[in-house]
This record gives sequence, structure tokens and C-alpha cells, in this order.
Amino acid sequence: MGDCEERVTTRCLYNFIEPAEERAIVILLENFLEDHNQLIQLIKRVSPRLQNDNYEIVIKADKVPLGEHAGRFNAPTVDEVAVIMVGDYRNNKVSSMNYYAHRIMVRQHQDNYILRYRQLFHQYIVDMYAKVESERLRFLRFNQAKLRSEEYIHLRDAVAGNIDGNLNPNDIGNAFILPSSYIGSPRNMQEYMQDAMTYVRHYGRPDLFITFTCNPNWEEIQTLLLPGQQAIHRHDLTACVFKQKLKSLIDFIVKYSIFGITRCWLYTIEWQKRGLPHAHILVWLKDRIRPEEIDQIISAEIPDPLIDQELFDIVTKHMIHGPCGAFNMTSPCMENGKCKKLPKAAYE
Repeated sequence: MGDCEERVTTRCLYNFIEPAEERAIVILLENFLEDHNQLIQLIKRVSPRLQNDNYEIVIKADKVPLGEHAGRFNAPTVDEVAVIMVGDYRNNKVSSMNYYAHRIMVRQHQDNYILRYRQLFHQYIVDMYAKVESERLRFLRFNQAKLRSEEYIHLRDAVAGNIDGNLNPNDIGNAFILPSSYIGSPRNMQEYMQDAMTYVRHYGRPDLFITFTCNPNWEEIQTLLLPGQQAIHRHDLTACVFKQKLKSLIDFIVKYSIFGITRCWLYTIEWQKRGLPHAHILVWLKDRIRPEEIDQIISAEIPDPLIDQELFDIVTKHMIHGPCGAFNMTSPCMENGKCKKLPKAAYE
């Protein structure tokens, strides 16, 4: 025991360890190594036979203690540190969604060729989405007992309500219940619809109806495009950036209360024909908007460039069409001397 105390004192002295708690940790490590490290046990057995202390310890990486793994006592070959978490369960199987999310992930200093395939990339994503949905439906089909589908009485009511006797229960087939958490299912849509109707029934009509559209020329989208790509080639980028900006807009309205304290809100996302999303947002305010306050929230006028130059540039660039053509060749809608908004027949 005295030798152990002496070694602990020496280690604490050389490592400037003074608090009692840290010294207790050193004692625990010392005892652990004496109980489990075969090299220390060997030294303790041999040390009484040594005539003096003029010896040095040499660890040979090619010499492995009998019955031990070859990689436990060998010397390190690279400058790395590894940690083993006891009880950490590492699954060697992943779901389809996690696998394909891994395939399309953007990594630093690595080129992902799948993202360069343009329309073929779209086809790949659609096919893999169908595979992911099939996997989810297959799980629901074979795990009906876990979902407690026997407690749903809709099918039983349909059979019991057969007054005419024309319905044969054997012709119905097997019923598989989709939970309301399955996105796009009838129960999922009905749940959202009931929530929306509850808002209207409890708080009345909404105060604000806001439409938020996606702009493919956003800087966040353009800077992430690969060379030679356009926004139409990367729907994954437009969807991610739109989702983040939509969340920022809702936080700006709800958390910062720019229109007043918000009671509740909801939104729905739709997609245009070209694949760009837009959201319709309903907002219920604690203080109703009075008629004399409408002009402070909504404006149908072009902003004054002397008061707000940035807002003026945004409105004139994105919300105004014309005059263009020969009257204004610098209009934003002009491209190669022609208006992008007019049909080709207008120039023929």
C-alpha cells in the first residue's frame, strides 16, 4: 500500500495535481491498471528479483502477451484517438430513407456525381421516394398489432350496417389501418382539416392571409449550385432553402410580433407546375385589425425610393411587369431583346 501511495504522490507532483478529488481519481486509475494490465503485473513480479533500479522498460510492438488480441498492446501507427462507448448499440442496417439521404449528401472536398445528373437526378429521387414510401407501407402492413388496429371500428361498422344483406364480409379483403402520422393519408389530411376548423370555430376568421413564394434566384440557392447548373436542376436545394426562409418568416411574425401578439397560425405548402413551392399562411392576432389600420399593414403603391430604396428595388424587380419592349429595354422581363412574359406569337 505504501508503494501505491508513493507512486500516486509522484504522479500528482509531476502533473501538478493538488485537489483531493483529482488525487482520488489517480488512485482509482492506479488500482485499475494493477488489476488489469499484464505489463504492470509482470513488472511487479519481476521487480523483487532486480538487484538495482538501473533498468529501462521497452515495449515491443511485435510481442503480444499470451492469450491477448494482437491489436491491444501494439504501438499506434497514426496520430488518432478513438473512443469506445460501452453499451453503444451499432446497427448494421439502415432504412431506405437514411441510405439515400446519405447518397445525395453534399460533402466537403468531395464531388457527388449524382447531383450533376439534372433530369436523371430528378428521376432517381422520384424512384427512391417511391421505394421509401413502399417500405413505410410495408412496415404498417406487417405491424398492425403494434398499431392497435383492432381498436378501429370503421370496418366493423361497415359490416354491421349492411341492412340489405348485399355485402359479403368475405369479399371485403384484409383491412390495413394507416395511422394519422402517415403523411398524405386520409386520416392525416382529416386531422389537419379538423385542426384548422377548430381554429376558425374558436377564434373566428383569420386576420392575415399571407402568400409566401419561392424565388429560384435567392442567393442561398445560387451559391450552392454546381457549375453549369440552374435552380431547376436542384429541387433539393430550393426545397431546403424555401423551408428555412418560411420558418424564418413565421418566427418573424409570431416571435417578434410585427403585426401584434399572435394567437395561433397555420400554413399549407403547394407546388407550382415548374416545381417551385409556395405557402399560404393564416394568422390569428390577439388584437383584431381595425379598418383604419389596414393601410399600415398592406400597401398597393410603389414604395418611395427616397424613403426605402431597398423595398423599391424589390417591388420594381419582382412585382411589376412593364412597360417593356421598345419603351423600356432595361426592364427585368427583357431577355435578348424580347419580353419573357409575352408569348412568342407576339413577335411573329
